[in-house]
Amino acid sequence: MSPITISEEKTQAALIVDDDKAILRTFSIILKRKGYTTDTAETGKEALDKISYKNYDVALIDMRLPDIQGTDLVAKLPEKSIKMVKIILTGLLPIDPNSQTDPPVDAYLLKPIKPEDLLSIIETNLQRRNLKNPIPAT
Repeated sequence: MSPITISEEKTQAALIVDDDKAILRTFSIILKRKGYTTDTAETGKEALDKISYKNYDVALIDMRLPDIQGTDLVAKLPEKSIKMVKIILTGLLPIDPNSQTDPPVDAYLLKPIKPEDLLSIIETNLQRRNLKNPIPAT
């Protein structure tokens, strides 16, 4: 069996949803440096539009968007997004770890977020998702 080359590796896609342009730009740079492809959205409507035509592995969603709460946006995601890792970003305390959405949120992160913490949470949740939903052998 030959080792996987760069061209054979699947690039992870991330959607960053926040109305703060600096956060969109910063998180996009952090994720791109780790090999992710990124898209951004400033509103829940824009995020839903993008999700309707593209599959994402992870979504970073601000709790307070101009048109919708982040947890309400998660509840409106299409069925095809069920396997997407969903992480809510918030600058507000307290975060109730027992609060659940349908579908559930994978993690809540308190702003400001250190780049290494962001990447660690994303990777941990992607690994957890892949263990629950292994890719079938071809």
